[in-house]
Amino acid sequence: MSGSTDITNVSIIASGRKETVAGEIPQKAHYSPPWADMSIIGIAGSSGSGKTSLAVEIVQSLNLPWVIILSIDSFYKSLTPEQNALAHRNEYDLDSPDSIDFDLLVEILMDLKKGKRTDIPIYSFQQHQRLDKTVSIYSPHVVILEGILALHDPRVLDLLDMKIFVEADPDVCLSRRIVRDVRERGRTIEGVIKQWFRYVKPVFQTYVDPQREIADLIVPRGMQNKMAIQMIVNQTRQILKGKSIRHNAELEKLGQQIEDYTLSENVMVLGETPQVVGVSTILRNPITNQVDFAFYFDRLTALLIEKALDCHNYVATDITTATDCKYSGLKSAGKVSAVVILRGGSCMETGLKRTIPDCLTGRLLIQSNIRTGEPELHYLKLFPDLAEHETVLLLDPQMSSGGAALMAVKVLVDHGVAEERIVFVTCMAGRRGLKRLMTVFPKIKVVVARIVEDNEKRWMEERYFGC
Repeated sequence: MSGSTDITNVSIIASGRKETVAGEIPQKAHYSPPWADMSIIGIAGSSGSGKTSLAVEIVQSLNLPWVIILSIDSFYKSLTPEQNALAHRNEYDLDSPDSIDFDLLVEILMDLKKGKRTDIPIYSFQQHQRLDKTVSIYSPHVVILEGILALHDPRVLDLLDMKIFVEADPDVCLSRRIVRDVRERGRTIEGVIKQWFRYVKPVFQTYVDPQREIADLIVPRGMQNKMAIQMIVNQTRQILKGKSIRHNAELEKLGQQIEDYTLSENVMVLGETPQVVGVSTILRNPITNQVDFAFYFDRLTALLIEKALDCHNYVATDITTATDCKYSGLKSAGKVSAVVILRGGSCMETGLKRTIPDCLTGRLLIQSNIRTGEPELHYLKLFPDLAEHETVLLLDPQMSSGGAALMAVKVLVDHGVAEERIVFVTCMAGRRGLKRLMTVFPKIKVVVARIVEDNEKRWMEERYFGC
């Protein structure tokens, strides 16, 4: 729900009965994940100067899973048959700015800055054509853009947080280019040398070398310059630390803003039937052994999944029974799939498969940083057609602050899943976390077995797995 109208006597389903609460329906809040407004480092320099090696060294020194290298080589324009023939004879200038699709590069960088999923083209130097395949990129915190003209286009410069120019001796650059092009791109030594003096060297003098003047840092000797690499790494870590602090502050501010808001009617709590109360008692009893805990947890999960299927859409249909009778009923309006938030969500899969045996299941690994407490996306595996599924169940056994749940829903939305098709299924959730989640994503549904204290620590997956 959205809007700013004050209401009273709002009825919600809680513990199987009507509960009357007073409050205000919040306006939809905004949530920016840590990868929104990511940092971009541009590395330019002559062909063969060691740009890629320097970028790899920076990535290894940062030692973070969400730092990627984006090569401008991927953005070469596809050639016409005439141009392709010239390129195979080493008579076409592939180093000119006109050979690079800067419009597409800027579009992709801007999408990444906004936190969107993007598809990076793949260019074949053997065929001198852009391939039909692409590589999907999502949620990098740092992108290292490397290429001879990484600092050439003013639109790209406006997006860069750090500009680096790599210096190297021209003879060294030529020798490196010969080795690379012969080994990786199927060219001959004579062809590489011909192209170097006809195209590469003039382009360097006209377009590449002037980029030195606008660079924040000039790095001689490339990856061998350990001091320069450490400076770049330290600066990048400071940028990431500042973003982490701001992200946590925004989460905390969001939690304070919604303190007095009414819990959304899209939050559905399992009724306190004798079965649910009995199972909950066994699960919360510290003397319950691991085998019994897993058995009853699977039962509770199955009940939650059954409740979540009430949120699925069905359409009217007529069938003919085995006894040749007409029957008017309902059938599923589309696919039901699930996305598991690891590692806790994996303990809900048994109950999921008991209820929907053929359910397609994706994976998200979100963990809190042990130093900052900030949720971090480490792994992502979703189905390509997820946006077309009628209902997507998001599984996590516990939610307290709602940080991981916010990030998980944001990931699904960024991959094209409509809010109203997402059903978050959890065994226990804190009231503050629920309000925070529903304020940012008011159209999703939540199915929960029990609403608990906001500060209750995660414990269910540890008891389920026994470790």
